[in-house]
Amino acid sequence: MAKWGEGDPRWIVEERADATNVNNWHWTERDASNWSTDKLKALLLAVRVQDEEGVCEVTEVSKLDGEASINNRKGKLIFFYEWNIKLNWLGTSKSGVKYKGHVEIPNLSDENDVDEVEISVSLAKDEPDTTLVAIMKREGVKKIRDAVGTYIGTLKTEFTQGMILPTVNGDANEPAPQPAPKAEEPKAKTGTSANQSKSVGVKIPTCKISLKDSFLTSPEELYRVFLTQEMVQAFTHAPATLEADKGGKFHLLDGNVSGEFIELVPEKHITMKWRFKSWPEGHFATITLTFIDKDGETEVRMEGKGVPAPEEERTRQGWQRYYFEGIKQTFGYGARLF
Repeated sequence: MAKWGEGDPRWIVEERADATNVNNWHWTERDASNWSTDKLKALLLAVRVQDEEGVCEVTEVSKLDGEASINNRKGKLIFFYEWNIKLNWLGTSKSGVKYKGHVEIPNLSDENDVDEVEISVSLAKDEPDTTLVAIMKREGVKKIRDAVGTYIGTLKTEFTQGMILPTVNGDANEPAPQPAPKAEEPKAKTGTSANQSKSVGVKIPTCKISLKDSFLTSPEELYRVFLTQEMVQAFTHAPATLEADKGGKFHLLDGNVSGEFIELVPEKHITMKWRFKSWPEGHFATITLTFIDKDGETEVRMEGKGVPAPEEERTRQGWQRYYFEGIKQTFGYGARLF
Protein backbone atom coordinates (compact mmCIF):
# COMPACT_ATOMS: atom_id res chain seq x y z
CA MET A 1 0.00 0.00 0.00
CA ALA A 2 1.41 3.37 -0.99
CA LYS A 3 2.23 6.01 1.58
CA TRP A 4 0.85 9.52 1.40
CA GLY A 5 2.50 11.41 -1.46
CA GLU A 6 3.83 8.26 -3.16
CA GLY A 7 2.57 5.94 -5.85
CA ASP A 8 -0.74 5.76 -7.67
CA PRO A 9 -3.21 8.16 -5.95
CA ARG A 10 -6.06 5.72 -6.61
CA TRP A 11 -4.70 3.49 -3.85
CA ILE A 12 -3.74 6.08 -1.25
CA VAL A 13 -5.91 5.36 1.78
CA GLU A 14 -3.82 6.42 4.75
CA GLU A 15 -5.15 9.43 6.73
CA ARG A 16 -8.05 9.92 4.31
CA ALA A 17 -11.58 10.42 5.61
CA ASP A 18 -12.98 9.24 2.27
CA ALA A 19 -10.60 6.32 1.84
CA THR A 20 -13.34 4.14 0.37
CA ASN A 21 -13.37 6.21 -2.81
CA VAL A 22 -10.19 8.28 -3.09
CA ASN A 23 -10.18 10.73 -6.02
CA ASN A 24 -13.74 9.56 -6.83
CA TRP A 25 -12.14 6.73 -8.84
CA HIS A 26 -14.50 3.94 -7.89
CA TRP A 27 -18.10 3.64 -9.04
CA THR A 28 -20.60 4.74 -6.39
CA GLU A 29 -24.37 4.76 -6.73
CA ARG A 30 -27.19 6.44 -4.83
CA ASP A 31 -30.80 5.26 -5.15
CA ALA A 32 -33.12 8.22 -5.71
CA SER A 33 -36.35 6.28 -6.28
CA ASN A 34 -38.11 6.95 -2.97
CA TRP A 35 -37.03 10.58 -2.92
CA SER A 36 -38.20 10.97 -6.53
CA THR A 37 -41.59 9.44 -5.76
CA ASP A 38 -42.24 11.95 -2.96
CA LYS A 39 -40.90 14.86 -5.02
CA LEU A 40 -42.92 14.09 -8.13
CA LYS A 41 -46.15 13.61 -6.16
CA ALA A 42 -45.71 16.89 -4.32
CA LEU A 43 -44.96 18.84 -7.51
CA LEU A 44 -47.71 17.29 -9.62
CA LEU A 45 -50.42 17.59 -6.97
CA ALA A 46 -49.76 21.34 -6.88
CA VAL A 47 -50.76 21.77 -10.55
CA ARG A 48 -53.81 24.01 -10.92
CA VAL A 49 -54.95 26.19 -13.85
CA GLN A 50 -57.87 28.57 -14.29
CA ASP A 51 -59.43 30.89 -16.87
CA GLU A 52 -62.85 32.39 -17.57
CA GLU A 53 -64.27 28.94 -18.48
CA GLY A 54 -63.41 27.25 -15.20
CA VAL A 55 -60.69 25.73 -13.05
CA CYS A 56 -58.78 22.45 -13.40
CA GLU A 57 -56.47 20.78 -10.90
CA VAL A 58 -54.57 17.53 -10.49
CA THR A 59 -56.23 15.59 -7.67
CA GLU A 60 -54.39 12.27 -7.63
CA VAL A 61 -51.22 10.55 -8.81
CA SER A 62 -52.83 7.22 -9.69
CA LYS A 63 -49.69 5.59 -11.08
CA LEU A 64 -46.01 6.30 -10.54
CA ASP A 65 -43.91 3.37 -11.72
CA GLY A 66 -40.18 3.53 -12.31
CA GLU A 67 -36.86 4.27 -10.68
CA ALA A 68 -34.09 6.83 -10.39
CA SER A 69 -30.45 6.75 -9.38
CA ILE A 70 -27.23 8.77 -9.51
CA ASN A 71 -23.82 7.27 -10.25
CA ASN A 72 -20.39 8.76 -9.67
CA ARG A 73 -17.50 7.50 -11.78
CA LYS A 74 -14.14 9.31 -11.78
CA GLY A 75 -15.77 12.46 -10.42
CA LYS A 76 -18.49 12.52 -13.10
CA LEU A 77 -22.15 12.23 -12.12
CA ILE A 78 -24.39 10.09 -14.32
CA PHE A 79 -28.15 10.47 -13.83
CA PHE A 80 -30.69 7.75 -14.57
CA TYR A 81 -34.46 8.09 -14.21
CA GLU A 82 -37.37 6.45 -15.96
CA TRP A 83 -41.01 6.93 -14.93
CA ASN A 84 -44.46 5.99 -16.18
CA ILE A 85 -46.97 8.39 -14.63
CA LYS A 86 -50.76 8.65 -14.64
CA LEU A 87 -52.70 11.49 -13.02
CA ASN A 88 -56.36 12.22 -12.33
CA TRP A 89 -57.64 15.77 -12.76
CA LEU A 90 -60.89 17.48 -11.81
CA GLY A 91 -62.39 20.37 -13.74
CA THR A 92 -65.10 22.70 -12.47
CA SER A 93 -66.89 24.92 -14.97
CA LYS A 94 -67.98 28.47 -14.19
CA SER A 95 -71.50 27.10 -13.67
CA GLY A 96 -70.25 24.62 -11.07
CA VAL A 97 -70.42 21.43 -13.18
CA LYS A 98 -67.56 19.02 -12.43
CA TYR A 99 -65.68 16.88 -14.95
CA LYS A 100 -63.11 14.14 -14.36
CA GLY A 101 -60.15 13.38 -16.56
CA HIS A 102 -56.75 11.71 -16.86
CA VAL A 103 -53.18 12.69 -17.75
CA GLU A 104 -50.57 10.20 -18.95
CA ILE A 105 -46.80 10.67 -19.04
CA PRO A 106 -45.66 7.31 -20.48
CA ASN A 107 -41.91 7.90 -20.63
CA LEU A 108 -40.28 10.48 -18.40
CA SER A 109 -36.62 9.51 -18.74
CA ASP A 110 -33.10 10.86 -18.97
CA GLU A 111 -33.16 10.04 -22.69
CA ASN A 112 -35.50 12.96 -23.44
CA ASP A 113 -35.36 16.69 -22.79
CA VAL A 114 -38.21 18.19 -20.77
CA ASP A 115 -39.72 19.74 -23.91
CA GLU A 116 -39.77 16.30 -25.56
CA VAL A 117 -41.66 14.53 -22.77
CA GLU A 118 -45.01 13.24 -24.01
CA ILE A 119 -47.98 14.45 -21.93
CA SER A 120 -51.49 13.42 -23.01
CA VAL A 121 -54.75 14.77 -21.54
CA SER A 122 -58.17 13.13 -21.80
CA LEU A 123 -61.63 13.03 -20.20
CA ALA A 124 -62.68 10.07 -18.10
CA LYS A 125 -64.96 7.47 -19.70
CA ASP A 126 -68.58 8.59 -20.22
CA GLU A 127 -67.80 12.21 -19.33
CA PRO A 128 -69.50 14.73 -21.70
CA ASP A 129 -67.40 17.07 -23.83
CA THR A 130 -66.22 20.25 -22.15
CA THR A 131 -63.99 23.18 -22.99
CA LEU A 132 -62.07 22.44 -19.80
CA VAL A 133 -60.14 19.76 -21.72
CA ALA A 134 -58.67 22.51 -23.89
CA ILE A 135 -57.59 24.39 -20.75
CA MET A 136 -55.77 21.32 -19.46
CA LYS A 137 -54.17 20.61 -22.83
CA ARG A 138 -53.02 24.21 -23.18
CA GLU A 139 -52.21 25.50 -19.69
CA GLY A 140 -52.29 22.31 -17.63
CA VAL A 141 -49.66 20.61 -19.78
CA LYS A 142 -47.40 23.65 -19.38
CA LYS A 143 -47.70 23.48 -15.59
CA ILE A 144 -47.09 19.72 -15.58
CA ARG A 145 -44.04 20.16 -17.81
CA ASP A 146 -42.74 22.85 -15.44
CA ALA A 147 -43.24 20.48 -12.49
CA VAL A 148 -41.31 17.74 -14.28
CA GLY A 149 -38.52 20.22 -15.07
CA THR A 150 -38.34 21.24 -11.42
CA TYR A 151 -38.02 17.58 -10.42
CA ILE A 152 -35.15 16.97 -12.84
CA GLY A 153 -33.35 20.15 -11.81
CA THR A 154 -33.67 19.36 -8.12
CA LEU A 155 -32.53 15.77 -8.67
CA LYS A 156 -29.35 17.10 -10.27
CA THR A 157 -28.63 19.64 -7.52
CA GLU A 158 -30.18 19.08 -4.11
CA PHE A 159 -30.07 15.26 -4.16
CA THR A 160 -26.46 15.06 -5.39
CA GLN A 161 -24.86 16.72 -2.33
CA GLY A 162 -22.05 14.54 -1.02
CA MET A 163 -21.79 12.38 -4.16
CA ILE A 164 -18.44 13.94 -5.16
CA LEU A 165 -15.92 13.25 -2.42
CA PRO A 166 -12.69 15.19 -1.71
CA THR A 167 -9.77 14.37 -4.01
CA VAL A 168 -6.16 13.82 -3.00
CA ASN A 169 -5.73 17.61 -3.03
CA GLY A 170 -8.62 18.03 -0.64
CA ASP A 171 -10.97 19.64 -3.18
CA ALA A 172 -14.39 18.40 -4.19
CA ASN A 173 -15.52 18.56 -7.79
CA GLU A 174 -19.19 19.23 -7.12
CA PRO A 175 -21.55 19.34 -10.12
CA ALA A 176 -21.70 22.70 -11.87
CA PRO A 177 -25.42 23.53 -11.45
CA GLN A 178 -25.08 24.35 -7.75
CA PRO A 179 -21.58 25.45 -6.73
CA ALA A 180 -21.03 25.83 -3.02
CA PRO A 181 -18.86 28.57 -1.47
CA LYS A 182 -15.34 27.38 -0.81
CA ALA A 183 -14.22 27.41 2.80
CA GLU A 184 -11.15 26.17 4.58
CA GLU A 185 -11.95 22.98 6.47
CA PRO A 186 -10.29 21.86 9.72
CA LYS A 187 -8.37 18.60 9.65
CA ALA A 188 -10.61 15.66 10.40
CA LYS A 189 -9.92 13.63 13.51
CA THR A 190 -12.03 10.71 12.31
CA GLY A 191 -13.64 9.54 9.09
CA THR A 192 -17.11 10.26 10.42
CA SER A 193 -16.50 13.88 11.33
CA ALA A 194 -14.94 14.65 7.93
CA ASN A 195 -17.88 13.29 6.01
CA GLN A 196 -20.32 15.21 8.18
CA SER A 197 -18.47 18.47 7.57
CA LYS A 198 -19.16 18.12 3.84
CA SER A 199 -22.94 17.69 4.23
CA VAL A 200 -24.01 20.51 6.51
CA GLY A 201 -24.09 24.29 6.37
CA VAL A 202 -25.18 24.61 2.73
CA LYS A 203 -26.81 28.01 2.22
CA ILE A 204 -29.86 27.98 -0.01
CA PRO A 205 -31.51 30.96 -1.76
CA THR A 206 -34.81 31.97 -0.16
CA CYS A 207 -37.67 34.33 -0.91
CA LYS A 208 -40.72 35.93 0.67
CA ILE A 209 -44.31 35.19 -0.34
CA SER A 210 -47.64 36.73 0.65
CA LEU A 211 -51.31 35.88 0.14
CA LYS A 212 -54.60 37.50 1.10
CA ASP A 213 -58.12 36.09 1.15
CA SER A 214 -61.54 36.76 2.74
CA PHE A 215 -63.77 34.29 4.58
CA LEU A 216 -67.44 34.63 5.51
CA THR A 217 -66.91 33.92 9.20
CA SER A 218 -65.54 35.57 12.33
CA PRO A 219 -61.84 35.83 13.25
CA GLU A 220 -62.57 33.72 16.34
CA GLU A 221 -64.04 30.85 14.32
CA LEU A 222 -61.39 30.96 11.58
CA TYR A 223 -58.58 31.04 14.16
CA ARG A 224 -60.08 27.88 15.67
CA VAL A 225 -60.17 26.14 12.28
CA PHE A 226 -56.38 26.45 11.90
CA LEU A 227 -55.72 25.04 15.39
CA THR A 228 -58.25 22.22 15.81
CA GLN A 229 -56.93 18.84 14.70
CA GLU A 230 -60.29 17.47 13.57
CA MET A 231 -61.02 20.58 11.52
CA VAL A 232 -57.55 20.56 9.94
CA GLN A 233 -58.04 16.92 8.93
CA ALA A 234 -61.41 17.86 7.43
CA PHE A 235 -60.20 20.68 5.17
CA THR A 236 -56.93 18.96 4.13
CA HIS A 237 -58.68 15.61 3.59
CA ALA A 238 -55.67 13.84 5.13
CA PRO A 239 -54.42 12.62 8.54
CA ALA A 240 -52.93 15.29 10.81
CA THR A 241 -51.47 15.63 14.31
CA LEU A 242 -51.45 19.02 15.98
CA GLU A 243 -50.56 20.52 19.38
CA ALA A 244 -52.23 23.94 19.55
CA ASP A 245 -49.80 25.56 22.01
CA LYS A 246 -46.68 27.69 21.78
CA GLY A 247 -43.88 25.27 20.89
CA GLY A 248 -46.43 22.66 19.81
CA LYS A 249 -45.57 20.51 16.81
CA PHE A 250 -47.79 19.67 13.83
CA HIS A 251 -47.72 17.20 10.95
CA LEU A 252 -50.23 17.59 8.09
CA LEU A 253 -51.02 15.98 4.74
CA ASP A 254 -49.67 12.54 5.67
CA GLY A 255 -46.47 14.11 7.01
CA ASN A 256 -45.69 16.11 3.86
CA VAL A 257 -46.03 19.32 5.89
CA SER A 258 -44.63 19.78 9.40
CA GLY A 259 -43.61 22.51 11.79
CA GLU A 260 -43.96 24.19 15.16
CA PHE A 261 -46.10 27.02 16.53
CA ILE A 262 -43.99 30.01 17.60
CA GLU A 263 -46.67 32.48 18.70
CA LEU A 264 -50.46 32.19 19.12
CA VAL A 265 -52.61 35.27 19.75
CA PRO A 266 -56.32 34.28 19.74
CA GLU A 267 -58.31 35.91 16.94
CA LYS A 268 -55.26 38.01 15.93
CA HIS A 269 -52.42 35.99 14.48
CA ILE A 270 -50.57 32.68 14.28
CA THR A 271 -46.81 32.44 13.69
CA MET A 272 -45.19 29.10 12.93
CA LYS A 273 -42.11 27.35 11.62
CA TRP A 274 -43.31 25.48 8.52
CA ARG A 275 -41.79 23.21 5.87
CA PHE A 276 -42.52 20.79 3.06
CA LYS A 277 -41.03 17.32 3.53
CA SER A 278 -39.06 17.67 0.27
CA TRP A 279 -37.24 20.85 1.39
CA PRO A 280 -33.56 20.60 2.39
CA GLU A 281 -33.35 18.81 5.72
CA GLY A 282 -33.73 21.08 8.74
CA HIS A 283 -34.87 24.14 6.76
CA PHE A 284 -38.08 25.89 7.85
CA ALA A 285 -39.89 28.98 6.60
CA THR A 286 -41.56 31.38 9.04
CA ILE A 287 -45.28 31.67 8.29
CA THR A 288 -47.45 34.38 9.88
CA LEU A 289 -51.24 34.45 9.58
CA THR A 290 -52.98 37.71 10.53
CA PHE A 291 -56.76 37.78 11.05
CA ILE A 292 -58.58 41.09 10.39
CA ASP A 293 -62.28 41.64 11.18
CA LYS A 294 -64.08 43.16 8.16
CA ASP A 295 -67.72 43.63 9.30
CA GLY A 296 -68.93 40.05 9.15
CA GLU A 297 -66.02 38.76 7.12
CA THR A 298 -62.45 37.91 8.09
CA GLU A 299 -59.49 38.90 5.96
CA VAL A 300 -56.49 36.62 6.35
CA ARG A 301 -53.05 37.83 5.38
CA MET A 302 -50.36 35.19 5.05
CA GLU A 303 -46.68 36.11 4.95
CA GLY A 304 -43.96 33.53 4.45
CA LYS A 305 -40.28 34.30 4.97
CA GLY A 306 -37.37 31.98 4.21
CA VAL A 307 -39.15 29.94 1.54
CA PRO A 308 -36.59 28.15 -0.72
CA ALA A 309 -36.56 30.13 -3.98
CA PRO A 310 -37.20 27.09 -6.24
CA GLU A 311 -40.26 26.29 -4.09
CA GLU A 312 -41.86 29.75 -4.27
CA GLU A 313 -44.72 28.99 -6.66
CA ARG A 314 -45.40 25.54 -5.25
CA THR A 315 -45.62 26.93 -1.71
CA ARG A 316 -47.94 29.74 -2.76
CA GLN A 317 -50.21 27.35 -4.66
CA GLY A 318 -50.16 24.85 -1.79
CA TRP A 319 -51.37 27.44 0.71
CA GLN A 320 -54.05 28.71 -1.64
CA ARG A 321 -55.28 25.24 -2.51
CA TYR A 322 -54.93 23.14 0.64
CA TYR A 323 -55.54 25.86 3.24
CA PHE A 324 -57.64 28.74 1.91
CA GLU A 325 -59.74 26.98 -0.74
CA GLY A 326 -59.93 23.82 1.36
CA ILE A 327 -61.37 25.76 4.32
CA LYS A 328 -63.93 27.57 2.18
CA GLN A 329 -65.14 24.43 0.43
CA THR A 330 -65.26 22.32 3.61
CA PHE A 331 -66.94 24.77 5.99
CA GLY A 332 -68.84 26.96 3.53
CA TYR A 333 -67.05 30.18 4.45
CA GLY A 334 -67.75 31.81 1.09
CA ALA A 335 -65.99 29.35 -1.23
CA ARG A 336 -66.04 30.98 -4.65
CA LEU A 337 -64.15 29.93 -7.76
CA PHE A 338 -64.56 33.35 -9.41
